[in-house]
Amino acid sequence: MGDILTQIQDELDMLLNQMFITLRYIQTSSPSAPITGQPTLPPLASDPSQPDPNTNPANPPTTSKAEFTHQIAEFAQDIVTKEQQLEILFDALPGMGISEKEQRERMEALQGELEGVEEKRREAGAVREGLVEKVERGIIGVRGG
Repeated sequence: MGDILTQIQDELDMLLNQMFITLRYIQTSSPSAPITGQPTLPPLASDPSQPDPNTNPANPPTTSKAEFTHQIAEFAQDIVTKEQQLEILFDALPGMGISEKEQRERMEALQGELEGVEEKRREAGAVREGLVEKVERGIIGVRGG
């Protein structure tokens, strides 16, 4: 698996996807309710110019109230679980619970360590160049001799 930030991004994408799916389910499956103060109109199913809501894919068949409530509870539990997983990842981020001064000191120590490693790399590069020259001289000596 990737680094912690990639994991957080992936989990956040999944959380937002779950939220979208939940909102879409509520939009398409929630039972309609009358609005107070507004007249209630009879269904338009008798009008032949209106499509039958049971055959229109944009309006899927309605679910029972118990099934709807159960599904919403399940979606809510999934979202809470995903949020808790994100919290665990947030807590695992380096620097959590460490003061700014301690973080700066750690960064300075790592910078010094990096400079030491970089110097060793330069030295190893110089040794490599010396060995390459030696090998080239040896090859030229064998060819010429």
